[in-house]
Amino acid sequence: MTRTFIALEMDESLQRYLAGVNRQMAQELPNLDWIDPAGIHLTLAFLGELTDQQVAEAISAARVAAQQVSPFEYRLSGLGFFGLPRQPRVIWMGIEEPSGKLVQLHRALNRELRLRRFEVEKRPFSPHLTLSRVKAPLKPDEQQRLQRLFANKQAFASSLLHRVSHLSVMKSELSRMGAKYTCLQYCPLREELN
Repeated sequence: MTRTFIALEMDESLQRYLAGVNRQMAQELPNLDWIDPAGIHLTLAFLGELTDQQVAEAISAARVAAQQVSPFEYRLSGLGFFGLPRQPRVIWMGIEEPSGKLVQLHRALNRELRLRRFEVEKRPFSPHLTLSRVKAPLKPDEQQRLQRLFANKQAFASSLLHRVSHLSVMKSELSRMGAKYTCLQYCPLREELN
C-alpha cells in the first residue's frame, strides 16, 4: 500500500522564500512546529493508502486532468489560518491565481478521480501552503503575537510569480523524523500551440 496524494510541488525559489517566512514566524512563535519548506506542496487531492493498481489509476487521472489545463502562474497572497483565531489548527500561506486555471485543474482532477471511483474532498477548494500544524493550545502571549502577525492580511505576500507546468503524483512515507515525499509521476500540463 502506498500513501498517495496529488499536488503542485514548490520550486527552489519558492522554498527559499517560505524558509524565510518560517524563520520570521518562528522568531515570534518558537514553540510551534514549522514545516520544512522542502516538504511544502499545494495538495489538490489526498487519496490515502492505495494498492499498486489504484496508484496506476491515480496517475492516469492526473495525466488526463493535466492535459485539460495549460501552464499558469500564481503568487503568494499572505498568511491565514484554519480554526479559531485564538486557537488555530493550521497556519498557512494563501495562493492567488487570477486566471482561474488552478480551480479548473482541481475540478478536472476531481472529475477524473471520481470516474475512477476515488473519494474526493467535498469541502470547497481552498488553495494554500501549510506552514505549521498547531498541536497544542497557544499560551496567551503566543495568541497575542499570532494576532499581531495576522493583523496585516498581506503579511508575507509576494509579488513573485511561480509557474505551474505539471502535476505531481506523490508518495508520502511517515516516520518519527516527519514525512518523506517522493514523486511517483510528473504529469505535464497541456502545452499551448503558437
